[in-house]
Amino acid sequence: MMTSRLRIVFFGTPDFAEASLRALAASNHEVVGVVTAPDRKAGRGQQLQACQVKEAALELDLPIAQPEKLRAPEFLDQLKRWNADLFAVVAFRMLPEVVWSMPPMGTVNVHGSLLPDFRGAAPIQHAIAAGVERTGVTSFFITRDIDTGGLLLQRSTPVTPQDTAGSVYGRLMEEGAGLMVDTADALADGPLQGVPQDQLLRGDERDAPKLFRQDGRVDWRKSPREVADFIRGMTPFPGAWTTLNGATMKIKEPRLPDAADGAPTGLIPGQCQIEGDRFWVGTAGGSLEIVQGQFAGKPFLPVIEILRGYRFPVDSLGTDGH
Repeated sequence: MMTSRLRIVFFGTPDFAEASLRALAASNHEVVGVVTAPDRKAGRGQQLQACQVKEAALELDLPIAQPEKLRAPEFLDQLKRWNADLFAVVAFRMLPEVVWSMPPMGTVNVHGSLLPDFRGAAPIQHAIAAGVERTGVTSFFITRDIDTGGLLLQRSTPVTPQDTAGSVYGRLMEEGAGLMVDTADALADGPLQGVPQDQLLRGDERDAPKLFRQDGRVDWRKSPREVADFIRGMTPFPGAWTTLNGATMKIKEPRLPDAADGAPTGLIPGQCQIEGDRFWVGTAGGSLEIVQGQFAGKPFLPVIEILRGYRFPVDSLGTDGH
């Protein structure tokens, strides 16, 4: 059976949202308008730059709105003129009720976690840092409280010990695009209420608040697995970091030792040991190998290569193990 054609206004800003916009534009539905962030100054020359969603909308020849204020009368009038059946949101700022309540079929959001777990602005980073073995994307109706509306559809993907937030981000971007089209198709075929998230709560759900640079500091007082998961979750943004002799060093590519590695024993949290071409750091309960490092203004390189010409002692990372 042919799915009914919906008129959709799309809201989004970064590349994670761009994939969903392109998928909707290629679907049976009609994207009648795109709402995205105003152009911002960026780079050394502080030139105005458009976000990824605007660039895609221009390429697809779609109408664009870039409101500074989402309650501005002229913007609300524009939304009404587009006469959409459904609003679709991916990686956009919080919408006021006057916006999300406007279309007759409601407003749906695609979120980068298996809700109700990891509600918030940084679900992928927090999920990887928590050591999950599976994550995914969820579509749900937007309501007054952020990320709490009735669930519609989900897609999941396994997380390997080698995955970082960056690699999972790329997979979920594509999964989210497909999920957005599936959700629009399902809503076009008949009204859906969504499953109340309160019915799915187990009591162990985790929040995923926005992350800042300072949140990437490694705590070597945790177990090897917890430290490794944290570093993977902070890669590439906001970046996992520690200090060496007072200087900040970003790190990535943690490796948990196996029985054949002969990892050093007895290292206290943060204590360093170099064995051949391997760099080990003590944690609570064992050693962890760190492969890549970066000092300010330099590229990521193997830690051993960075330290080859290092003129200071390499005894410990952080202060008091943190």
